Amino acid sequence: MPLTALGTRPGEVVVDPSPAVQVRGLVKTYPGTKKRPDVEAVRGIDLDVPAGELFGFLGPNGAGKSTTIKILCTLVRPTGGSARVAGFDVVEQRDDVRRHIGLVFQETTLDGHLTAEQNLRFHAEIYGMDRAVVGTRLDTVLDMVGLTDRRSAVVNTFSGGMKRRLEIARGLMHSPRVLFLDEPTIGLDPESRASLWDYVDRLRAAEDITVFLTTHYMDEAERCDRIAIVDGGRVGALDSPAALKASVGHDRVRITTADDDAAEAVVRERLGVETVREKGALVVLTPDGEQFVPRLFELGLAVRSVNVTRPSLDDVFLAYTGARLADRQATPGGTGGRR
Repeated sequence: MPLTALGTRPGEVVVDPSPAVQVRGLVKTYPGTKKRPDVEAVRGIDLDVPAGELFGFLGPNGAGKSTTIKILCTLVRPTGGSARVAGFDVVEQRDDVRRHIGLVFQETTLDGHLTAEQNLRFHAEIYGMDRAVVGTRLDTVLDMVGLTDRRSAVVNTFSGGMKRRLEIARGLMHSPRVLFLDEPTIGLDPESRASLWDYVDRLRAAEDITVFLTTHYMDEAERCDRIAIVDGGRVGALDSPAALKASVGHDRVRITTADDDAAEAVVRERLGVETVREKGALVVLTPDGEQFVPRLFELGLAVRSVNVTRPSLDDVFLAYTGARLADRQATPGGTGGRR
């Protein structure tokens, strides 16, 4: 969002260069009891999220990600460190932060007995929006999420996907600079998930907004400009999806031949690459599988099949946390005190 800087000439506009979200040494400790020790939910997180970015915050249950989001949204006070959202301190300027953020949490918080329009107007009233602009803004956000024809329908008649879309529309009513989406598609069917992301893409194209996302779906994380992997209350890795995947290993070229033993010896000797045997096939580890495959055929091997796979975000998660995300979500300890 363009901001006029103090000291500029009349009519001169500059773009605010500060991050949409800035976190330094963030800590949150929940006091224990005589029978239970203190819980360190967040243990020193540093983050900078530029304006306009789709930023992913990836981690299992208990990693500290939801606690971090609650701090950024002024719902929980940090024990230590600092955080600024849209340029405002989350402790000292809570009201300013709240005026500039939108929230969509896992749990539905809509009033099911009201219509879609009534829910949005109630939100506008809470945020003190100018009544002269509420009607136009309401039309805009309903159109953005494809619910214009359901504006007068009672929310209890909506599907799960429609409710989530309405929650996004509600979060956008007051034109926030940062939209927080905390597991926004959990519990939705694949079609509803795809539709929701289509609306988020349209939103980012239409509005000058930063999106801060938590998810445990790897395909959603792939959409992000950058991802932070958080575990044990700390950020273990932070980069673009492509860079993170490149950091954890080679492409895997899986081949079957008439004689895998002989093929392995030739590949190692003449191409100098690492190989492993896996379930009746020869797997070659190489930085660029697509460029390696033509070289493979130049060796004159009788190749029966070839398949190239690249590291996934699940491989990244495994490398940085020691377990796959789906496994960590399913473990009994994965839903403990830290979120």
